[in-house]
Amino acid sequence: MQYFCAGNLLKLQGSMNRSCLCSILITTSLICGVYFIGNAYIHQQFKEKLLRWDFTDKMHNVTEKMHNVTHKMQKATTTSGTCENLNKPMGTESLPQGIIAKTSNLETQHLWNYDDNEKGKQNRAMSLLAMAVGIKQKELVNKVIQKFPPRDFVVMLFHYDGVVDDWKQYPWNEHAIHVSVMNQTKWWFAKRFLHPDIITEYEYIFLWDEDLGVSHFNPKRYLSIVKEEGLHISQPALDTTNSEVHHPITARRKNLKFHRRMYKNKGSGRCDDHSTNPPCIGWVEMMAPVFSREAWRCSWYMIQNDLIHAWGLDMQLGYCAQGDRKKNVGVVDAEYIVHYGLPTLGVVDTNSSSSQNETNPKSSPRKISQESSSESHEVDNRPEVRMKSFVEMKRFKERWKKAVDDDICWVDPY
Repeated sequence: MQYFCAGNLLKLQGSMNRSCLCSILITTSLICGVYFIGNAYIHQQFKEKLLRWDFTDKMHNVTEKMHNVTHKMQKATTTSGTCENLNKPMGTESLPQGIIAKTSNLETQHLWNYDDNEKGKQNRAMSLLAMAVGIKQKELVNKVIQKFPPRDFVVMLFHYDGVVDDWKQYPWNEHAIHVSVMNQTKWWFAKRFLHPDIITEYEYIFLWDEDLGVSHFNPKRYLSIVKEEGLHISQPALDTTNSEVHHPITARRKNLKFHRRMYKNKGSGRCDDHSTNPPCIGWVEMMAPVFSREAWRCSWYMIQNDLIHAWGLDMQLGYCAQGDRKKNVGVVDAEYIVHYGLPTLGVVDTNSSSSQNETNPKSSPRKISQESSSESHEVDNRPEVRMKSFVEMKRFKERWKKAVDDDICWVDPY
């Protein structure tokens, strides 16, 4: 009995142990199943999120790249437009824009002292006096230059006789710019040494002959009238008492400050209030013209390289008057000069170096004069000079006519 009970008790305990083990196994299986199923679900969701994040990141990168490309294209377009408008001088395309110096001037510079370069040059409006000169007229030239204060004017002398050292006696000499070329005219020098980009800093350019008297002339008062009246091309009137006057419009009119036209009631080429063309109006002579900076830029381009006497140029200068030549070209009466009409170019001293550099050494002398103190002779080629002047005027007129006929876009404002 006791044995039976003990056996049943052992069976019962075994049965309970198996039951517990099965429960544990079932529970463990359920937990594992839930774990694996849940893990698979979570992994799928995480994977989907990763895919979404990766797609979003890729889309962001693509968008950013597209934005960068668009920005670069816009920048390139803008830069291209800007670069096309730089207008760099020919030959400077390989240089950065900021290093290009397009203009210059005739100012001298100190070799070692920086302060001297800046002394007295701030905010000053400078103008230029340029003259073709020979040593025989040095006293007249000296009087002219003394009228132009160095604080306001730069002086440039074109020596057509090759003599430079003999001017050293004058105090202004060391501050002047000297250019020496044998037997050349004022206009030859101007075309080669007064390029607009070189003299762009000067408000007005006085391009004068050497045979002028200036006792009644003040350049600063003259320029005040020119500015007040808006004259881009002008000249001082000529004193009719002592001057050689070739054209009535240049003659001084007393009690007037300036005038723009002349009147002629007799003969051919009459001029009245209805006249619109030179030399009745809009005209100055070539012995003492004064140009504004803007007018000179235009006029320089009209000067021909080979037509050195510039005859005929005066009739067309009104096209460079920066507007209506009937208003912007005039003769100033209040500040007047004397034109002596002295012979200069064409007279050659056969004992001087100039005779060895004469442009046409084979030309026959028209006049020979012997000086009592030496054996030197002067060869007078002025008749040939005058003849060439007439020939050049004809050629200039022909070139003007051809230029007008060839330029289909040009419209004559007059």
